[in-house]
Amino acid sequence: MIQLQRVSWEDPGKKFFVAVEMDSTQQLSDNISELAIFKCARVWIPDVEEVWKSAELTKDYKNGDASLQLMLEDGANLEHKLDPKTKNLPYLRNPDILVGENDLTALSYLHEPAVLHNLKVRFIDSKLIYTYCGIVLVAINPYETLPIYGTDIINAYSGQNMGDMDPHIFAVAEEAYKQMARDERNQSIIVSGESGAGKTVSAKYAMRYFATVSGSASEANVEEKVLASNPIMESIGNAKTTRNDNSSRFGKYIEIGFDNRYRIIGANMRTYLLEKSRVVFQADEERNYHIFYQLCASSHLPEFKNLKLSKANDFLYTQQGRSPVIDGVDDTKELCNTRNAFSLLGINESYQMGLFQVLAAILHLGNVEIKDKDSDSSMIPPNNDHLTKFCELVGITYKDMAQWLCHRKLKTASETYIKTIPRLQATNARDALSKHIYAKLFNWIVEHVNKALVANLKQHSFIGVLDIYGFETFEINSFEQFCINYANEKLQQQFNMHVFKLEQEEYMKEQIPWTLIDFYDNQPCINLIEAKMGILDLLDEECRMPKGSDDSWAQKLYTHLKTCSLFEKPRMSNRAFIIQHFADKVEYQCEGFLEKNKDTVNEEQIKVLKGSKFDLLVELFKDEGKATSPTGQAPGTGGRTRLSVKPDKSRDTSTKEHKKTVGCQFRNSLQMLMETLNATTPHYVRCIKPNDFKQAFSFDPKRAVQQLRACGVLETIRISAAGFPSRWTYQEFFSRYRVLMKQKDVLSDKKLTCRNVLEKLVQDQDKYQFGKTKIFFRAGQVAYLEKLRADKLRAACIRIQKTIRCWLARKKYMRMRDAAITIQRFTRGYQARCLAKFMRRTQAAIVIQKYQKMYVARKHYRQKQAAALAIQTILRAYMARQKYLALLREHKAVIIQKRARGWLARRWYKRCLSSIVYLQCCIRRMRARRELKKLKIEARSVEHFKKLNKGMENKIMQLQRKVDEQTKENKSVNERLAGLANTYTTESERLRGELGRLRGVEEEARSKGNQVNCLLEELEKLKKELSTTQQEKKIIEDWVQTYRGEMEKMVSELKDQNGLLKKEKDDLNRSIQEQSQQMTEKMARAIAAETQQLETDLNEERSRYQNLLTEHLRLEEKYDDLKERISKPGHRRTDSTHSSNESEYTYNSEFAESEEGSRAVEDLTRGMDTSLTLKLQKRLTELEQEKQSLRNELENKEEQFQRARARDESELKKVRGAELEYESLKRQELESENKKLKHNLAEMRQSLLGGTAASAGAPGSPAYKVLLDQLNSSSEELEVRKEEVLILRSQLVSQKEAMQHKETMTEVAVHVEDISKLKDADELKQAYIGLKDTNRSAAPDFQKLNEDGELWLVNQGLKETIRLLEHQLQTQRRNYDSEVESLRGELQNVKEENNRQQQLLAQNLQLPPEARIEASLQHEITRLTNENLDLMEQLEKQDRTIRKLKKQLKVYSKRIGEMGAGQAEGQTSPGQMVDEPIHPVNIPRREKDFQGMLEYKKEDELKLVKNLILELKPRGVAVNLIPGLPAFILFMCLRHADYVNDDQKVRTLLTSTINSIKKILKKRGDDFETVSFWLANTCRFLHCLKQYSGDEVFMKQNTSRQNEHCLSNFDLTEYRSVISDLAIQIYQQLIKCMEHILYPMIVSGMLEHETIQGVSGAKPTGLRKRTSSIADEGTDTLDSILRQLNAFHSTMCQHGTDPELIKQVVKQQFYFIGAVTLNNLLLRKDMCSWSKGMQIRYNVSQLEEWLRDKGLMNCGAKETLEPLIQAAQLLQVKKKTDEDADAICSMCLALTTAQIVKVLNLYTPVNEFEERVSVSFIRTIQTRLRDRCGSPQLLMDTKIIYPITFPFNPSSLALETIQIPSSLNLAFLTRV
Repeated sequence: MIQLQRVSWEDPGKKFFVAVEMDSTQQLSDNISELAIFKCARVWIPDVEEVWKSAELTKDYKNGDASLQLMLEDGANLEHKLDPKTKNLPYLRNPDILVGENDLTALSYLHEPAVLHNLKVRFIDSKLIYTYCGIVLVAINPYETLPIYGTDIINAYSGQNMGDMDPHIFAVAEEAYKQMARDERNQSIIVSGESGAGKTVSAKYAMRYFATVSGSASEANVEEKVLASNPIMESIGNAKTTRNDNSSRFGKYIEIGFDNRYRIIGANMRTYLLEKSRVVFQADEERNYHIFYQLCASSHLPEFKNLKLSKANDFLYTQQGRSPVIDGVDDTKELCNTRNAFSLLGINESYQMGLFQVLAAILHLGNVEIKDKDSDSSMIPPNNDHLTKFCELVGITYKDMAQWLCHRKLKTASETYIKTIPRLQATNARDALSKHIYAKLFNWIVEHVNKALVANLKQHSFIGVLDIYGFETFEINSFEQFCINYANEKLQQQFNMHVFKLEQEEYMKEQIPWTLIDFYDNQPCINLIEAKMGILDLLDEECRMPKGSDDSWAQKLYTHLKTCSLFEKPRMSNRAFIIQHFADKVEYQCEGFLEKNKDTVNEEQIKVLKGSKFDLLVELFKDEGKATSPTGQAPGTGGRTRLSVKPDKSRDTSTKEHKKTVGCQFRNSLQMLMETLNATTPHYVRCIKPNDFKQAFSFDPKRAVQQLRACGVLETIRISAAGFPSRWTYQEFFSRYRVLMKQKDVLSDKKLTCRNVLEKLVQDQDKYQFGKTKIFFRAGQVAYLEKLRADKLRAACIRIQKTIRCWLARKKYMRMRDAAITIQRFTRGYQARCLAKFMRRTQAAIVIQKYQKMYVARKHYRQKQAAALAIQTILRAYMARQKYLALLREHKAVIIQKRARGWLARRWYKRCLSSIVYLQCCIRRMRARRELKKLKIEARSVEHFKKLNKGMENKIMQLQRKVDEQTKENKSVNERLAGLANTYTTESERLRGELGRLRGVEEEARSKGNQVNCLLEELEKLKKELSTTQQEKKIIEDWVQTYRGEMEKMVSELKDQNGLLKKEKDDLNRSIQEQSQQMTEKMARAIAAETQQLETDLNEERSRYQNLLTEHLRLEEKYDDLKERISKPGHRRTDSTHSSNESEYTYNSEFAESEEGSRAVEDLTRGMDTSLTLKLQKRLTELEQEKQSLRNELENKEEQFQRARARDESELKKVRGAELEYESLKRQELESENKKLKHNLAEMRQSLLGGTAASAGAPGSPAYKVLLDQLNSSSEELEVRKEEVLILRSQLVSQKEAMQHKETMTEVAVHVEDISKLKDADELKQAYIGLKDTNRSAAPDFQKLNEDGELWLVNQGLKETIRLLEHQLQTQRRNYDSEVESLRGELQNVKEENNRQQQLLAQNLQLPPEARIEASLQHEITRLTNENLDLMEQLEKQDRTIRKLKKQLKVYSKRIGEMGAGQAEGQTSPGQMVDEPIHPVNIPRREKDFQGMLEYKKEDELKLVKNLILELKPRGVAVNLIPGLPAFILFMCLRHADYVNDDQKVRTLLTSTINSIKKILKKRGDDFETVSFWLANTCRFLHCLKQYSGDEVFMKQNTSRQNEHCLSNFDLTEYRSVISDLAIQIYQQLIKCMEHILYPMIVSGMLEHETIQGVSGAKPTGLRKRTSSIADEGTDTLDSILRQLNAFHSTMCQHGTDPELIKQVVKQQFYFIGAVTLNNLLLRKDMCSWSKGMQIRYNVSQLEEWLRDKGLMNCGAKETLEPLIQAAQLLQVKKKTDEDADAICSMCLALTTAQIVKVLNLYTPVNEFEERVSVSFIRTIQTRLRDRCGSPQLLMDTKIIYPITFPFNPSSLALETIQIPSSLNLAFLTRV
């Protein structure tokens, strides 16, 4: 029948359609004949190097074309020739969206290239080594250690469905474990693959998973023993090969047994076909078994000296491979691990040394040299060293072994012959003996391992793990490869049948029409090997022939099997044969088949070994002749040969009957294995070796395809593809393809909706089938539907883009239109403005022209006028000048005459003046030079510069003064010059008169002409002198100017230096301020860092302490369970009260410290395993050591603190002199006061003893007066103290400065004090045991001492008196200590105030007077305010003291009255006691003044605990009553016990309360309401103990009435620590309870459920269907989580839980939600997409909104979600460029590098418009995050519990106002 299949395929942006011609009988494995393929189709074509290459059609294909035109991915064009016979077209490629799927069956096109490409993408790009292929897990060996096998990963996979998480070996193990528990059917995990593929590691991880998740049914460490068998079997059964450094050279099947609760109880191991030939021969680059090299590497150890070993290269059996060392493996360390494993499995040291002795003997035997004696005989040289060592080690004689190594015994019917053998046969016999000994040793070890793993309990079910060799083919294949491939043929047949069966069951379950299809059945090949006259049968027959050989056996094969199509004879060989296996053709060489099948050993050699003195060797060969099934537990393992030694004729028949060949044994073992596997549910793990060079994450397609063909993966694909490989549930189909439906197509019935839509989309109904819950599709149909969906989404995207682009274009157009209008408006306005401007300019131009023309005319006129005037002026000026010159000449002549006469008069004067001035200049010059020289000398000296720098301002003032003096001098000179000028004027007048006189004597002058000439000559001389004098004057003036300039320059330089100095000073001040600020900031940062470190250390210590408490609780519960289990068989009864008071509760699990604990341990050890006792003792020792280490660490910290405090105190000793003196004075005063108090006490004692009973308590009694006097004296003393303090304050009012260092040390002391509370755990335990020991019998009855009871009365009175006196002494001592401390503090405050006042005074001195006065006033106001506050505080303290004294007075008077009443009663006779009524004085007072106490009788304590704790229902109490009511009731009962001073009652009440709370939590620990209720009440009880303890720290918020209710007799600090530990345990139980409730909701609600509908749809999945992300009925959603959180919060609020505690609980809840969500995100590839990131961010925002609504945003819960938020952001950010990488690195600070890389590797596009993350981008991220410090762990630890603290939260509720409801059944309580 021919059918047409319409297949569509899409490449982004390219389309083509395929019409398929399909034969129903062939079902086409995707290699389809197509009618038409269009251009751009993507196909796979064969390739020599890469096996398959991707190509794209460049030309349309039409039916009948002989070739395809293709283009490869590298751009090369290729013409692909089609097969002319078949015309088969290439395989089609899957869409990119399907590449990298977790399950290969999810691929739309199932064929070899698609499988290979999917594996390669996951392995190389995503670094994922596991992939599902239907029911098979394909595991590729990464050759690199990956962090995916930790305990956190195991916990993540535990309880998950197989398809819900990414593929993993743990998922397969979990599926097997779950099916075993669900189906009550045994399971098997079959791990196969060739050498180096990772089979052993996979099997090891599977067993580790079972050991981790199931635990063990007993405390015998069965799971540890199962895991400990691995190093043993690896050392004796694994070796290095060319393909693998740790290759298993045997097959093994381990059955792990479970009980009816599915916990491991034991295991059993079966081995198959040990490669014994490796003991005596190894190929190049290979090694012998690891154990030999481990012994040689450890030969230097003392215990191995007697083995006489050396290096591995010294022995023949370990040197042939020439590779004795494996890189990265320490053989010495591995031997230590092996020995530890032996010890754990119960093989003691003597047996271990015996095993090593046998192994060393094998090495020495291999070195025994056999030489030729002649052609037919051989010999061993005498005294052979290695043979001697061999004989010494195995305990045999040298002579016997030397003889039988070179001889053999032949027996006939009548005689026995001893025959020599040649050297070659002797060497072979030696090697055969070595192999035989090793095989015996191997089987002995396996037998003892099984004995150690045997189950003591009845086995309910088991899971088998089969680690067996895969299909092997080498260049030379021998008997071992034949057996291996035979086993793989059997396993492949079983695998095919199972796969076919599962497919058929699936179709029948869904009621799909099923037609049987053909699949490859390898039964003919199996028949060829194991049938009658098959290969094994002919081999056994040839082995029985006397002269059988490999050649004759080969000829028999050629003769008998020539008709079989699966058997071939090689063309070029007569000693080989070929078998067509399911995986490939294999050619086997016949050489050695018979020898290996016989596995013969010289019987005489065995006899010699049996006669050994070495017990272990005799034990190895003791069952040599027994007939046992080869598959039995002890002897019958593959790889061992059973040879019967024939001692006599009577046993010949039996030995022949039971002698079996290796082939026969292996066939029987394999048959039993197949029966076992067929009886179980198999799970398959196929290990693939990616390359032959052991390179990490390197993928060789050739090797991978070869193994895929051999391991059955492709067969699974073929079977799946033959039917309906793609399967969808109706809900998943509806969710994914909802976009293809119209609104009218959507019906209420989703099944009918899917049917209608699918009929419209796919016309051919043969391409799909509708099942009951699923829709089944043929191959390729999912791709067609995906193409339709992508087209629909693309059309929708185009429509959206069209609309958005239209909106954008219209918006742009409107914006442009508005802009054009605006431009036009502005343009037109601009043009109008330009026109107005032009008009204004035109008008202005006219005006300018008018004025210009007027100006030109006026200018022309003025020029002419000016020219005329100029001519006139010149002429008139010329005439005036001529006249002027004439007058001038006359005037000049007169002047000359005048001057000449004046000169003659002045000459004499000037001559005198110049002489005087010259003399003065010389003198001044001389002085100036001396001064200059002196200044130069000073300038050169250093001291001058120092003085100059020091007194710069003085120097400047001196220079200024000098300048002023020079100015004054200049003024005086000017005045002299003015005087000279006046003198000159008068002289001139006189000379004029003289001139007149001279004129008279002119005549006389003329007569004296000669004298005139002389005078003229003298005049010339005077002129010369005058010029000289002027020059000198000019020089002096120049010098003065130069000197003045130098002075000014010096002054400016000095000013500059002064400015520089000021600047430097300012810089220094600024730098000092900056440094001080930096130091302050640095100190602040250091203090903050130190504080942070202390807080971190404190949290770590709290966490460790709380973990120890958890471990202690677990051991306590286990101890109680074991006690119950032990007590049940004997039906022993125990007293409940006894256990409740003493035995049930011990603080640190030290049971052996009391007699009861030791007896319990003795009883416990009688009924349990010794290993359990040892484990418990070891665990207790470890806990004690850890506790001791914590205590030592805390002591060290305290010592450091004490040293620091001592150092600080030593620094303050000098300052405290005055303080010590003052304290000594105060001490003397207090001593005198103490003496006075003692005297007062003595008076009171006398008054009490001397007073009568009737008047003892009356107001006028002596005792009352004494107490009143004491009160008055105390009040007076307080007044005196108050006055002293005021005087002291007035004297030291200005001294108050805080010492920050001491405050810091005080804060540190507080922290250390808090930590020391944790350290006192051991002291608390000792105190508690001491309290238990005080439970003595009742005191003797003193009334029997005398009949009148006088001694008893005296004794009671003395007791009361002593108790009262002791209390007063303690009170006075406390007051004394507190007063001393307060005075010290006041003195310290005064000192600090003094320092501060000094600083303020120094600061005020620098201020101006106004600011100084204001600062002084402000300081005074501050001081007075502080004084007022201090005085108010003192007044409050005094009032509090007075109230306390009044309270004591009331108590004392009450006790005196009671004592008096008691004495009065004691003096009466018994008859009077009956008749006389009870004294009624105190009854009205008790009823009227309720003290907030509850009284109960001792026998009612159990009833109180039962009604208030054990039988109390939290729901009713929380709703109807006040929160914390049980805690208040218990505390009120405790207050009464404290009030009556009954220590036993206090102790028993507290112990019963603690034990009862533990009991109810153990009984109902999974009920959240119960745990929350008792957490709230325990905390309230703890707060009550603190609030009413009497400590000042806890009494600050109390009312005066509450302070009166404080405990007075007992200090319950230690019990507060016990109750705090109990609260920690309850809190941890609460967290576990909440996590248990939330865990099933988190993954579904936070990840799988689509909170925003329609954002993403489920991708096509494979056979392993995941949980649907659509919210079906019962599916948890985010609303479910929020409702549960609301329920938690409301419950805790109703129970009255402290708000701070609620915040810590919410923080822990959110951390758990975030951690679980992130862990599942990191383990689920399908969740790492852009749309899922949006869903997660929306869910997180809803959680934040919940926090905001509850007012919990500041509790730290939001910060715990930061890793999840950043992971969601990482899914949504852009991941392409380097800028994106920088953004990711800066954004994801809360994620580790491993988590970031994992998310990027797992990122998977859900739709075609998303892109994958490139490998280069991931490497860029890794490079940039290389230096980031962080944890290498991949998953977050969900088991972390933040350290819990209980901040003090006092209650404002008054105890006297509490009413007890009748519903609590506490009527026996009496209010006091």
